[in-house]
Amino acid sequence: MVELKETRPCAGLLPLHIGAVTLEEMTPGRLTSLSPFGDASEMSAALEKAHVCALPKPNRSTGKEGARCLWFGRGEALLMGPAPDAALGTHGAVVDQSDAWAVVSLQGAGAVDVLARLVPVDLRDAVFKRGHTVRSQVMHMNASITKLGADQFMIMVFRSMAGTLVHDLKAAMAAVAARG
Repeated sequence: MVELKETRPCAGLLPLHIGAVTLEEMTPGRLTSLSPFGDASEMSAALEKAHVCALPKPNRSTGKEGARCLWFGRGEALLMGPAPDAALGTHGAVVDQSDAWAVVSLQGAGAVDVLARLVPVDLRDAVFKRGHTVRSQVMHMNASITKLGADQFMIMVFRSMAGTLVHDLKAAMAAVAARG
């Protein structure tokens, strides 16, 4: 009989440190898609009561590490960290996405320069501030990018694209390091 073993999406690929930039896999806990039925205010109130973070406005995130909620598209948010409170299910669809995503942290001086080579969105400090999030492309992959702090980004892609994400980021990290 075959024994299956659980592995992380980026197992054996990370961490990487090239130049002043580090790429590491994150362990965000449970990932739960939240889609309110109609008016989102009731789900937002239930989310805030249970997890101390409200539904975010478009292109924003709420909460902090341990219980964070990201805007994930029109009418959709992603709760990261805790198992969702059962009360959320009375206000909308609550779907476990934990095994669907690879989540990495790109950080260090030059992180924004690395992403500038791969992402068609302006992620510089003047435009993209802490707590901002965007759904975009990293090269040809659909992604979610959230700014966690100065020179620190959380990048999420479908789990099946984890190797490609690491490959593309590694090449961009090397190119940025070679400049300086």
